[in-house]
Amino acid sequence: MEHFFLTLLLLFVSLVSLSLFVLFYKHRSNFTASDLPPGKIGYPVLGETIEFLSTGWKGHPEKFIFDRMTKFSTEIFKTSLLGEPAAVFCGAACNKFLFANENKLVTAWWPKSVDRVFPPSSDSTASSQAEAKKMRKLLPTFMKPEALQRYVGIMDTIAQRHFAADWDNHKEILTFSLAKRYNIIINYQLFVTHKLKFFSLSMCLYYVHGRYTFWLAAKLFVSLDDPKDIIKFEEPFQLLASGIISMPIDLPGTPFNKAIKASEFIRKELVKIIKQRKIDLAEGKASATQDIMSHMLTTCTDDGQYMTEPDIANKILGLLIGGHDTASAACTFIVKYLAELPHIYDAVYKEQMEIAKSKKAGELLNWDDLQKMKYSWNVACEVLRLAPPLQGGFREAITDFTHNGFSIPKGWKLYWSANSTHKSPAYFPEPEKFDPSRFEGSGPAPYTFVPFGGGPRMCPGKEYARLEILVFMHHLVLKYKWEKVLPEENIIVNPMPIPAKGLPIRLFPHKLP
Repeated sequence: MEHFFLTLLLLFVSLVSLSLFVLFYKHRSNFTASDLPPGKIGYPVLGETIEFLSTGWKGHPEKFIFDRMTKFSTEIFKTSLLGEPAAVFCGAACNKFLFANENKLVTAWWPKSVDRVFPPSSDSTASSQAEAKKMRKLLPTFMKPEALQRYVGIMDTIAQRHFAADWDNHKEILTFSLAKRYNIIINYQLFVTHKLKFFSLSMCLYYVHGRYTFWLAAKLFVSLDDPKDIIKFEEPFQLLASGIISMPIDLPGTPFNKAIKASEFIRKELVKIIKQRKIDLAEGKASATQDIMSHMLTTCTDDGQYMTEPDIANKILGLLIGGHDTASAACTFIVKYLAELPHIYDAVYKEQMEIAKSKKAGELLNWDDLQKMKYSWNVACEVLRLAPPLQGGFREAITDFTHNGFSIPKGWKLYWSANSTHKSPAYFPEPEKFDPSRFEGSGPAPYTFVPFGGGPRMCPGKEYARLEILVFMHHLVLKYKWEKVLPEENIIVNPMPIPAKGLPIRLFPHKLP
């Protein structure tokens, strides 16, 4: 009997050893091509993923990039991320190369886990990448400045309601989540313009600004006004947003599992709204041009087919998740830096007060007013430089190619990092200094300031985000001064930068004249 168990033990050890050998061999075989960039490949499966993520958890995502730029190469280094062989492209020249070669040498890439959270509808076999390409074809008509002008008044109205409901009569608030709620209301009005009760797509200065962006999304995507309905659906979207880039472990209670369930719930609710919209279109209660949802229902795809309800729900969900946290994070850090830099606050206040004095009582902001907010937008841009909501992005090599003398094999994943230029003294002298004047005149050199990406895949909502942020800043500084409750609050990046405790602030309302 002892010999039997000893044999089983030896067999088990042999199998484990063989498995480890295969893993190590397969891992290293991805890095055997000649003339690869220098770098470190880490362990099988994990690679350097933990180090890559942990620097963000500690609030310094740029450390992973700059440490390897110093050790290996200032332009390209190899690594292994999310189970894939990868090359990290750094600097303005590399940004230009990747952005200019979209769909030529590289294409967009997301981890396979994203397809679990955003699965294609049952009648579609397309991947999330293919679905995203289709979606981008629908956006330009609705995201052009001339199309967005009509939403400035709506944003202004929502901002006023938001501050009245969530800021006024409060001595202290958490910034982020209220900002996100505002964003969601606006987004729903823009993309879905629906009268039915619906949900919010965000999370909390991270409590308060989250609610603001949350409200905007709900209003512009779905015409949702009832705060009770907005609050009802905040949690599902918070779970979805926080679980997308989590470790893909689908076990009960894990962030990834919660994100999958939240995605299923949200898509079901979207389908209900889409069904009602079809009825409204048939009865003449809705128009084919009022928003993206109507456009999807009435427009044929390239193959001459109309999109199904689940397919439209998936695309709307992708739009909502794509922008719901980014503006919230930006506005949150605007509040942070204005609290820390009184002279910057005073200059923003002066500009916004001049605009307010030019308005009649009760008159809403308009497009021309936003064009006058030049200094305020420079401040916002400096915030986006120091705390970019989008830390970078992945691409996939669709063919073998060479760049700067290094070979990049087909199938490798490529990562560009905003911080490789944003926080580099080569592009921004004294990079840790807050200096809005960097954006005066012609502004930073091309491909150095990339908070919205670049090339064909530049964020189509860039102008929309500008409007949303400026309307928020206008009402914020005209109503309050404030101070941070936690002066030394840490910042974490997971995957976007957020204050660890939600940025609690103490409000000091301006005295009415």
